[in-house]
Amino acid sequence: MEIIPDTKDWTWVLERPCPECGFDTRLVQRDAIPGIVRDSAAGLVAALDQSDRARRRPSPAVWSPLEYACHTRDVFRIFDARLNRMLVEDDPLFPNWDQDATAAEERYAEQDPATVSNDLREAADLLAHHFEQVTGSQWQRTGRRSDGAGFTVETLGRYLIHDPVHHVYDVTGRRYDIGARLTQLP
Repeated sequence: MEIIPDTKDWTWVLERPCPECGFDTRLVQRDAIPGIVRDSAAGLVAALDQSDRARRRPSPAVWSPLEYACHTRDVFRIFDARLNRMLVEDDPLFPNWDQDATAAEERYAEQDPATVSNDLREAADLLAHHFEQVTGSQWQRTGRRSDGAGFTVETLGRYLIHDPVHHVYDVTGRRYDIGARLTQLP
């Protein structure tokens, strides 16, 4: 059985908690975004370290931990490019990204878990670093998806973090504790 393409518009996660993973982006302060990016990457890397399980799909229509990690790595790369465009261009329009076509073309299920772990950590660190560099009015700079959904840098960050947090939940069944993250902030 093939993976069923995800055609949902997930922008609603900016307005209410996710009923599946429980994550509420409205509780996230923008200073927490980099840490949540890194936490999520670490959660998926830990799942990849369980090599006997990394390639195993829980069912034919659900990605394996390896496939989720590949997807999250690519999400981080795409959002890093989008963030950087928002910071240097006026209201850029982002090209469509077909995550399902990318998964097939890049053969996520056949990638090396150790390489994916390294790439995922690097992509997370770079994206987190770029969010750490955002200051003042830059948080209000805008950009748009190809479907017309508009974001500020801040809402882009809050929208972004739901994806990897949700995928850690998909892989591990653990919900992200935003309260623990908030107590770690300086």
